[in-house]
Amino acid sequence: MATIFTKIIQGDIPSHIIAEDDRYFAFLDINPLVEGHTLVVPKREVDYIFDLEDDELAGINIFARKVAKAIEQAIPCLRVGVAVIGLEVPHAHIHLVPLNSMDDINFSRPKLNPTSDELVRTATKIQAHIG
Repeated sequence: MATIFTKIIQGDIPSHIIAEDDRYFAFLDINPLVEGHTLVVPKREVDYIFDLEDDELAGINIFARKVAKAIEQAIPCLRVGVAVIGLEVPHAHIHLVPLNSMDDINFSRPKLNPTSDELVRTATKIQAHIG
């Protein structure tokens, strides 16, 4: 059965796309830790990030760097943090989280609940900086 991320990639579930290419897909987390919290996933459904082929693991990191650079330009932050947890969805993914403090990447704190309009505005800001 397809994961929720595969359904998002296929367009069966709406998302706020930041970037995509033939192998990777980046979209806003709908319940972010902070504004600009983005998920980067391989289009090929693989549960555990370290089960990706070597070229895929390298490629997802290069793709994530491009997205992180765009987030840095669009969202006021000191840097973009990276987290790979992999327990909540059985599809490898990287969290990119704009950071102004260590607490910004604390996954045990309450998540934000932005409106669809707020997510559209955030996605548009980040997309404007994708090279």
